[in-house]
Amino acid sequence: MDAVVITKSGGPDVLQVRKRMIPTIGDYEVLVEVRAAGVNRPDVFQRKGNYPAPTGVVADIPGLEVAGIIVKVGSACCGIRIGDRVMALIAGGGYAQYVAVDFRLCIVLPDNLSFIEAAGMPETLFTVWHNVFERGRLIKGERFLIHGGAGGIGSTAIQLANLLGADVFTTVGSSEKISFVQELGASHIVNYKECDFEDVWSGIGIDVILDSIGGSYFEKNVNLLSEEGRLIIINAMQGAKVELNLIKMMHKRIHLTGSTLRNRSLEFKRQLTEAICQNVLPLIETGTYKTPIAEVFSYKDAGYAHELMESRAFNGKIILAF
Repeated sequence: MDAVVITKSGGPDVLQVRKRMIPTIGDYEVLVEVRAAGVNRPDVFQRKGNYPAPTGVVADIPGLEVAGIIVKVGSACCGIRIGDRVMALIAGGGYAQYVAVDFRLCIVLPDNLSFIEAAGMPETLFTVWHNVFERGRLIKGERFLIHGGAGGIGSTAIQLANLLGADVFTTVGSSEKISFVQELGASHIVNYKECDFEDVWSGIGIDVILDSIGGSYFEKNVNLLSEEGRLIIINAMQGAKVELNLIKMMHKRIHLTGSTLRNRSLEFKRQLTEAICQNVLPLIETGTYKTPIAEVFSYKDAGYAHELMESRAFNGKIILAF
């Protein structure tokens, strides 16, 4: 099969198409012929050598989400069959024509969902659902802030929070992105290059904040939180070392948490798959929730896809087509 391989740590040019053996599958796995794969920021970190694959996962083929057709089924699999159209969250190896997936992590696609749209869903849906609604316990009527609302995680978080009745706040980096996030359901928007979001929203009281920036955003987030507010950290692009005023945390009774997804157990991901099928799949089936697609590249042009990802000059998800 063809696979996009990280030939060495470095820039987008280190991604090269190479021939690899088609994966073998275990009893609880299916072989998926990949039709499309999502491009995510962790793929960029892995390419640069800053985010190694977990033990037992192919180390030099990035890719955390795929959509395709099942072409082989393990002996212990049930409720799924050859020919099924599926999307799946995986721990790596998605930039390839075939991938082995635990069958309990596969979600059968509704008829109205294309492979391109589906490939951009698993990583962001799993991340947002777990962090915002399970860890953050966001409920109807609460104020929710997501930084970087025009990206993959942001566009997912805005839609789900809005559909479930929250009042959505977000930050974006250009005036062109304001209308995009408004259409997704954001009601309060700040261009962080033009003004300080803390100054704009000071005193309002945000109930839940999902942050991937870290650095100087941390103190601002704490200041914006309401009493019993929840701050969830999923990345630290601006810096991982921050200062926390413990007195302020105690006075507001702030809940501070964070998580990563890739290295979580298979059992955890199986349970999260069930939660997505129960709570989000109905929204997908009716077309209420959709994946905004920024651009689709051939897998042979994965380097260009990574260049676009690093530029941040896009709205929604970047997809590789096979």
